[in-house]
Amino acid sequence: MSQTLSAQLRLRDLILSGELQPGERLSEPSVAERLGASRTPVRAALVRLAEEGLVKAIPSGGFAVNSFAEEEIHDAIELRGTLEGHAARLAAERGAPGGTLAEMRRLLVRMDEATTPPISEDGFTDYVALNAHFHELLVEAAGSAVVARQIGRVVALPFASPSGFVLAQAVLPASQRVLVVAQEHHRAVVEAIEHREAARAEALMREHARLARRNLELVLHDQDSLRLVRGGVLIRRRGWA
Repeated sequence: MSQTLSAQLRLRDLILSGELQPGERLSEPSVAERLGASRTPVRAALVRLAEEGLVKAIPSGGFAVNSFAEEEIHDAIELRGTLEGHAARLAAERGAPGGTLAEMRRLLVRMDEATTPPISEDGFTDYVALNAHFHELLVEAAGSAVVARQIGRVVALPFASPSGFVLAQAVLPASQRVLVVAQEHHRAVVEAIEHREAARAEALMREHARLARRNLELVLHDQDSLRLVRGGVLIRRRGWA
C-alpha cells in the first residue's frame, strides 16, 4: 500500500468515526504529525479526500472537515440510482453472463436467510456485505467499463453507497420493513435482466435507490439509529445549526 493511500484511509477513518469533527481545520503539518507521515503523501491524501467530498479547501489555506446537507445526500443517492438503473438496462439489453446471474441468484438466497424475521444483529451485518456484493455484480453484469467507473466514483461519495444506512435499520421497525421491500427489488431486478426486460430492470433499480432516501429520513429522526451510521456526525439535518 502506498503512503498516500495509507494516509487517505487513516484520515477517512478519523473523519467517519467522528474523531475529526465537521469544520475542524486540517493543515498539512498537523495531519502529518498526527499520522506520523511525511507531508507529501498527506498533501496528496487531502486532495483525494477533497475529491470524495469528505474535506474541503478553505480560502486561508489547508482543508477543513466537510459536512453534508440532507439535499446533498439525496442528490448523491438519486445519481447512484440513475447510473445503476442504466447498468441494469445494459445487462438486460446485452445479456448478462450466465455465471454472474447465477451468483446473483445465490446471493438472493443468502440475503433471504440473513433477513428472515426476527432479523438479528449478525443478520444485518451479513446483509451489508451481501448487499454490497450484489450491487457489484449488477455493475459487472452490465459489461461496461465506462459505467463501472462512473458508479465507482458515485458510491465513493459520502452516504451514497448501497449499504450506507443498512446497519441503522437494525433498531428501526419501519426501516426493517423497507429492507423487505429492498430484497423484493433485488429479486425482481434479476428476473427482469434474465427475461431481457430492459426498461423494467432500469425502473426497478432507480426505485430501489430511492429506498435509501427513505432510510435516511427514518434515521435522521432517531438518534439511536443515527449513531449507527458511519459518518453520521457529518450530516446536517434541516433546521439544525
